[in-house]
Amino acid sequence: MELKELQNKIKRFDKERGWNKDWNLKDLSLNLTEEIGELWNLVKWVDVEKQKEIVKKKKEEVSDFVGDALFLILKIANQTDIDAGKGVLSTLAEFEKRMPAEKMREVKHANKLAGGIDNKECQQ
Repeated sequence: MELKELQNKIKRFDKERGWNKDWNLKDLSLNLTEEIGELWNLVKWVDVEKQKEIVKKKKEEVSDFVGDALFLILKIANQTDIDAGKGVLSTLAEFEKRMPAEKMREVKHANKLAGGIDNKECQQ
């Protein structure tokens, strides 16, 4: 299913329940934070290899997180009249400029404090 189609499906879901008129970004943001916290609780304080093991064992929980988080993000997009697909494409285009693939393969990440490269200042 295309992202726009999914966003519209969530819009219809909310409208059918009368949830499309009254909304609250604070509560949606808090709910999203709660979902992220649930994922964090699965993998906190363990190294990358252990994280991979946990995700493999708890695939359903991770899938639930992805579904819940995406649902909430698309609700926020609907309530703020944002095309989520355009937003993602815009972000990806910015990241492509800020973090060139050839450089990322060398340094592995964009965290400047840890020796990575992020040309964010060039984008402003």
